[in-house]
Amino acid sequence: MKIDILTLFPNMFQGFLTESIIKRAIQKDLVEINIIDFRDYSLDKHKKVDDTPYGGGAGMVLMCEPVVRAIEDLRGDDSLVILTCPQGKTFNEGVATKLKEYHHLIIVCGHYEGYDERIRNFVDMEISIGDYVLTGGEIPAMAITDSVVRLLDGVINTESSTFDSYTDNLLDYPTYTKPENFRGLKVPEILLSGNHEKIKEYRKLEQIKNTQKRRPDLLEKKND
Repeated sequence: MKIDILTLFPNMFQGFLTESIIKRAIQKDLVEINIIDFRDYSLDKHKKVDDTPYGGGAGMVLMCEPVVRAIEDLRGDDSLVILTCPQGKTFNEGVATKLKEYHHLIIVCGHYEGYDERIRNFVDMEISIGDYVLTGGEIPAMAITDSVVRLLDGVINTESSTFDSYTDNLLDYPTYTKPENFRGLKVPEILLSGNHEKIKEYRKLEQIKNTQKRRPDLLEKKND
């Protein structure tokens, strides 16, 4: 998979690309991630990419020209262009699973007071990662990328991804490691039994209990 991220702040992605699972996925050639500065596509001699809004108002607005030129330069026959914005479809595991089927994602990071409305005509999908305000689309772009990349074949252990939180609209089961007894808090006996079938049943029940306790809304969605 190839992921191109269009941003005004490419340095924000340095740590993201050079640590943990994303780093290993890149090293194993399972994904190619390119961070592209909008300014590279500006026709202005000062590389300006924003301006004041027509009709007045606070802040600066991303201009059509550099954003659309970047999209058109990068887009191929198998590309999906995503705009990060508050009005978009709420991102979840189901969306991530669908996105991993594409060969090429282009993620446009919104910023400032927004972007020229006409940019919407050049994207395929709009995504929000929640009902709150962020400075820009860089963190959403990282969240989307991380969630999608970890689903790609060979990135992480298949068993790990199968039982992750939100798989089948259930939260993950509780996990434990050594010591068996920490200040009187003991590991459940079933996990020490060696009976893998019983452990599997126990974990499934714990997923349901955990979801009922912490995110009952997910069970409602599951039953819709």
